[in-house]
Amino acid sequence: MIRTQVFLTEDQYHNIRLQAEREKKPASKVIRDLLDEGFDQRRQQAAQSVLDGLIKLSQVGASGPKDLSSRIDDYLYDDK
Repeated sequence: MIRTQVFLTEDQYHNIRLQAEREKKPASKVIRDLLDEGFDQRRQQAAQSVLDGLIKLSQVGASGPKDLSSRIDDYLYDDK
């Protein structure tokens, strides 16, 4: 693990301490869990946004390259 320091508002600190006491675990574990949940939620929102964009494209009749299925890795990972 990497040790770091952050500044919290008094309310944030109070809420973390209450949660840690309720769950009977260290405040550091509560903070890590909250960060993981937040990152997971943002990843899900980003994925949903991409899916929504693809759905909109399909509804207006947009199409991709004709060789997309055979060259998907090239289109996704090529740095060009």
